Amino acid sequence: MENKWFMDIIFDEFRDGKINLDKTLKLFNKMEISYDYVHVKKVFKKNDSQKKGLITMEDFRAIYRTILHRPELSELFNTYAQNKKVLSAANFVDFLKKEQFEVKADERRAGSLISKYEPIEEARKRKEMTFEGFIRYMLSEECSIFKKENKVVYQDMSRPLCDYYISSSHNTYLIQDQLIGPSHLWGYANSLKRACRCVEIDCWDGPDGEPIVYHGHTLTSRITFKNVISVVHKHAFEASDYPIILSLENHCSPKQQERMAAHMLHMFGETLCVSTLDDTMPTQLPSPEQLKCKILLKNKKVGTLEDTLRWRSRSGMGEGDTGEAEDTSGTDEEDDEASEQLLRKLSQKEPPKKSKKEKGHKVKVAMMLSELIIYTASRKFASFEDSKEKQKFYQNNSIGEVKGQKLIKRRAPDFVLHTLRFITRIYPKGTRTDSSNYDPQEFWNVGCQLVALNFQTPGVQMDLLIGKFMDNGGCGYVLKPEFLRKRDACFDPFHVTGKYNPVTLTIKIISGYQLPPSNLSKSNKADPLVKIEIHGVPADIAKQQTSVIKNNALNPRWNETFTFNIQVPDLALIRFVVEDQMVITSNDFLGQFTLPLLSMNKGYRHVPLVSKLGVSLKPASLFVYSWYIEQ
Repeated sequence: MENKWFMDIIFDEFRDGKINLDKTLKLFNKMEISYDYVHVKKVFKKNDSQKKGLITMEDFRAIYRTILHRPELSELFNTYAQNKKVLSAANFVDFLKKEQFEVKADERRAGSLISKYEPIEEARKRKEMTFEGFIRYMLSEECSIFKKENKVVYQDMSRPLCDYYISSSHNTYLIQDQLIGPSHLWGYANSLKRACRCVEIDCWDGPDGEPIVYHGHTLTSRITFKNVISVVHKHAFEASDYPIILSLENHCSPKQQERMAAHMLHMFGETLCVSTLDDTMPTQLPSPEQLKCKILLKNKKVGTLEDTLRWRSRSGMGEGDTGEAEDTSGTDEEDDEASEQLLRKLSQKEPPKKSKKEKGHKVKVAMMLSELIIYTASRKFASFEDSKEKQKFYQNNSIGEVKGQKLIKRRAPDFVLHTLRFITRIYPKGTRTDSSNYDPQEFWNVGCQLVALNFQTPGVQMDLLIGKFMDNGGCGYVLKPEFLRKRDACFDPFHVTGKYNPVTLTIKIISGYQLPPSNLSKSNKADPLVKIEIHGVPADIAKQQTSVIKNNALNPRWNETFTFNIQVPDLALIRFVVEDQMVITSNDFLGQFTLPLLSMNKGYRHVPLVSKLGVSLKPASLFVYSWYIEQ
């Protein structure tokens, strides 16, 4: 049956006796097989015995089997298949229940999968699955490590904004370093297309009355504010319908602030949030669901939200008026000053004299802009006690990473109580002039909502952010665990043993499949190893790795099992990293995949690898068996 199917597909291509590499690839496409050109080319050359760039039908069969008929899948299939030839629907149900943890699987479910993945019509009619069908099922999204149900919005989106982690970018306009690199509109388009829901706009007075965007006191290039919001408007809701927060780091004069407000009112129209939901004073923040397709402005605000609603009812927008708001309330002042000092050292210039405005503790805010600040008014963070006593529910704080780390170390439970009530933004320290990133996990552990990273800089930190926000349909909002939302919470990330549904996680790394060749290898060889990292509360942080498989990037086989005790599963992220072992230099990165523990499927699964930039390396993957049980 399988042989006839195979011959029917390939026969026409071999009418002239032999085929070249291009026709081999054409057949792979016809059979809907995902392949890496480098690997197929190498296996083709190995089977081209006459070294003329041509292969026979039997050579093609050998190439097909080398690429697709993996022994680890054959062993698994033979365990459940009758006479090691086909899986009946009943056999398949057994497999789904025992190995894939589909406890509700029945013959209807098995029949549906057979119809979808079995390529041989005769087998489909009999409701049987051949090895060809089994391979295609095992390589499909059905068997991805990431839960299918978590690829759509499934969480409760009706809770107040402060109950969610929100995907956030720092200095979004920069696409390289923080001192002399270019500012570019691509930074906004790229972040928004990745469902980032909080972008930063660093605004300064520009020529001809038009505000500009750049990293102040540095040599980074400049773009116009008008062009920035045009790009934001274009891409705002491409990846997600949930609200966007524009974090304005506002250094403009009142006149140019009015210009900013006018541009945003004109450009955003009804998508700009300019009042409360029903024009009355609320008692808590609205939900992401209520603010769908809305753009919120985060900036200093003159007076209170009650004042704005009162003024609005009397006289409309306050054009031409100004008021005073606390300086540094929502800006990355430490960031700016550190960058400025480093730039002066590099250029050996004297520091510029500060204006009265910069020296003082008050800065004028145009009423026209202030009245557009509704649910995300910035307020300077003084202390947890001060916020508890004086801060309004619609006010938020920006805290630098260094200060934030000190607060976590000294007062983590109080930090949790603070983020229960108020949106808190974390931003990188100013000395990160190379646009490097801090570890976001420690701030997620205390409930910080806006943990802003430099999206242009790949690495572990961005892997964690991308992995975390893959959850909940990749919409940019992830509901915080209940213990970080309840007002009577007493969560302390440093004291968690046995309190938060701990689990024992076991992962068996079985094999790799068409792994990317090493960048440092002239052929497609690699000496791969796999690292498994756990990121979460301090007690859960762990790393283990496999042995090295020499000279095999096509189908390395490990069969190594690792066990982890996870105290707080709700906060844990799992990162799989594949490296090429190097003798002299550090290991060469080949690919990685990061996901939340609670988004991880149990059973036999493929881990799809992505590049440093987060681009899919399909079909490169790991084949694993994973499961976890409550302790």
